[in-house]
Amino acid sequence: MPGDDLPAFCFYQEFEPRPPETLRFDRHYLMYCIKGAVRLEFEGRRWVLPPSYAAWIPADTELAVSITHPMTCCSVLFRPGFVDALPEESVVFTITALARDMIHHCRRWGPDSTRFDDHAHYFFQALALTCTELAHRPSNVWTPMVRTEAMKRAIAFTEDHLGDEIALADVAAAAHLSERTLLRRYAEEAGMSWRQSLRRLRMIRAVELLSNEEEPIVQVALQVGYASLSAFNKAFREFSGDTPAAFRARRRDGSETRTEQP
Repeated sequence: MPGDDLPAFCFYQEFEPRPPETLRFDRHYLMYCIKGAVRLEFEGRRWVLPPSYAAWIPADTELAVSITHPMTCCSVLFRPGFVDALPEESVVFTITALARDMIHHCRRWGPDSTRFDDHAHYFFQALALTCTELAHRPSNVWTPMVRTEAMKRAIAFTEDHLGDEIALADVAAAAHLSERTLLRRYAEEAGMSWRQSLRRLRMIRAVELLSNEEEPIVQVALQVGYASLSAFNKAFREFSGDTPAAFRARRRDGSETRTEQP
């Protein structure tokens, strides 16, 4: 297989939308999207990975990946043992200008590279250690993976209607549950209330939409259920630590983002 003889290499490729698939890698995987966003599921949580974030996936971790819009991947794979003291668990973290530029620099060493010199060796090690430091401040852009089919129906219905005024009764009907039972299921399976889950789903969809520079922020607000731009700005700031405009600007210029709020 390409890259088998290399201690580390960069994987760069453009992808069209594709249905979810389950993957497992025999290397540590630093996943990063230069353009667009990818959806991930691993270790009981669901994530959206736009260019503002990166994911560290340890070797032999099973994850589900789905691509809903065209995206460009620029990721790095490390052979286990190549670098010591790497994260032992999967984590999504905010990318910085330095880490982003280092990942871009790694494109010169693809899976078919015939030259892996000292420059490559130490550069990949420096990148891994840089991302290990960033992984100590994990991202908040996740939703829980629910267990029962009823709750899966509830989440799916909610995600399909994020731009609407969603009523608990409508979600309960879609899940084939009473409102009281649905509220209990949210607490048991999602670990949060229905309203907390709805707000989180809206904010995560907003993060995904904001990765498209051509999408006006007011349209993003409408697509996630906010008729008022000021209300959307307030909710997004409380979730991410930035206004939507500042979040997009930081992604554009690569400056470090603020620490997200739990």
